[in-house]
Amino acid sequence: MRRGVVSPRGHPSRPAPGGSGSARDTVVTGLGFCLPGGAEPVFTAAQVWDIASQGRTVLGRDGVHFGSVHLSAERFEERLPDIPEFFSRHYTNAHRYGLVSLVEACADAELEVTAGDLSQAAVLVGRGGVDANVDSYVTLLGADPDSATPLDAVELLVATEQAVSPSDVVLVQGALARTVGPCFTVSCGCASAAVQIGNARRLIAAGEIDLAVVTGVDVFNVGLIQKGQRLLRGAQHAHDATNAVGMPDLLPSFDSLMRPYDRRADCINHGEGSATVVLESREHAERRGAHVYGQVLATALTRDGLANPLAADDSGAQLIRAVRLCMGDRWRIEQLPYINGASDGDPVVTALEANTVRELYGPDSTVLMSSQEGCFGHLGSASGCLDLALTLMMMEYGEVCPTANCEQPDDGLPFDPVPGTRTRPLDFDHALSFNYQIGGVKHAMLLGGPDAT
Repeated sequence: MRRGVVSPRGHPSRPAPGGSGSARDTVVTGLGFCLPGGAEPVFTAAQVWDIASQGRTVLGRDGVHFGSVHLSAERFEERLPDIPEFFSRHYTNAHRYGLVSLVEACADAELEVTAGDLSQAAVLVGRGGVDANVDSYVTLLGADPDSATPLDAVELLVATEQAVSPSDVVLVQGALARTVGPCFTVSCGCASAAVQIGNARRLIAAGEIDLAVVTGVDVFNVGLIQKGQRLLRGAQHAHDATNAVGMPDLLPSFDSLMRPYDRRADCINHGEGSATVVLESREHAERRGAHVYGQVLATALTRDGLANPLAADDSGAQLIRAVRLCMGDRWRIEQLPYINGASDGDPVVTALEANTVRELYGPDSTVLMSSQEGCFGHLGSASGCLDLALTLMMMEYGEVCPTANCEQPDDGLPFDPVPGTRTRPLDFDHALSFNYQIGGVKHAMLLGGPDAT
C-alpha cells in the first residue's frame, strides 16, 4: 500500500502529492491493525483489503459468531521486544492490541517509534468497552496488599494502574512513544475513535501539533454482552410502555451471522481488536517524503438529544445535520458518490441511514453505501479508524468494497449497498464515513483523496 507498491488487486498506489493543498491539511500516512483474521490476527492494510474487498467474514462459524484476535505472546513480542516483562505481564488484551496496531501503523508510515519520531506527537485513544478493565479489576480484588512484600505491593500498584485506569491504553502508548505532546482518551462508545480523529484534525489545523496517532480499541467480554442483552430487553419493555422512540430492535447474538442491509438481518455480532491511523500536517508529511493515503477534510459530532440513554432517533435528523456541518458551503452532495456506512444489521441504524440518504440525495439516489462490519464483527470504537482506512483505500484503488454478508438487499433502500463478494469500480476522491453510539451520538467524517480540495 505504500508508495510504489502494487495493491493486492493489481492497482498501483498513488504517489505522494506534490505540494498541492494547504500546509495545515490533515493527511493520513499510516495504517495499522490488530484485528480478527481467523487463526492469525490481521496486522496490515493489505490484509484488511484482502478480506474487505471480497466481502469475506472472519467471524467464527462453529456456533459462536464472534471476531476473536488470536494474538500469541510470540507475535506480540516480535513487534514489541523491548518492553520489560515486569510491565507486559500485566497488560490486558486492550493494551496488547492497541500497542500492536500502533507499531504497525508507524511502520507503515515509516516512523521509528523507539527512535523518537513520535516525541512531539499527539497520542489519542478511543475506548468504548470497559470489560477488559473490569475483568482485571475483579482479579485484583482477590489480592491482599497488606500481606504483600514491598515488591509485590509495587507490582500490584502497576497492575492496578494499567488495568483499571480509564486511560489505560493511552498511558502505555504514550510511554512507548515517549511523547511530550497531548495524550488522552475519549470514551463515547462506538464513535470514540472517530471523535479522536476529529480532535487530531483540529489540533493539526490549529498548528498545535504536526503528527498524531489515533487508536480505537475494544475487547468485548462474552459474559458481559449476555448481561447487556438482559439489560436491553428490560429497556425494551420500558420503551414499549412509554412509547419512546428508536430503541434498538436487534440484540447481539452468537448464534447466527450478522447481515447489514440484507432482508434477513436478525442479529448483531461483535468482534474485538484495534486499529490505528497516523495523521500529519501536509507540510510535515511532504518534508519527510511520506506516502499519503488521503485526507480528513472535516468531521462533525451531533446528538439526538433523547431522554432515554439507550435510544436512537431513526429519522436521521441529527446525522443529516452532521453531514451538512461537514460540507458547509465548500462541498456539494454531488461530490460524494460513496458513503461508508456503519450498519451492523440493526433496522434502526439502517432506517436512520436510509432516511439520511433520502433527505440529502433525493428519492432517486444512485449513491453507493456499503458496510464492512460483517467482516470482523462490530468492533466498537475501533470502527472509526478502520472505516477511515477502508474508505481511503477504496479511493486509492478506485473500487468500492461490498457490504459483507449482504446477499439479498432489503426492499426500499435509497442506496446501492453493493451486495455480494466483489468490489464495484468507482473513480472518486470525496466520501462520507458514519459512526454511531447507542444514546444518540452521530458522527460524520468527510474524507478526500491526497489531492482533493
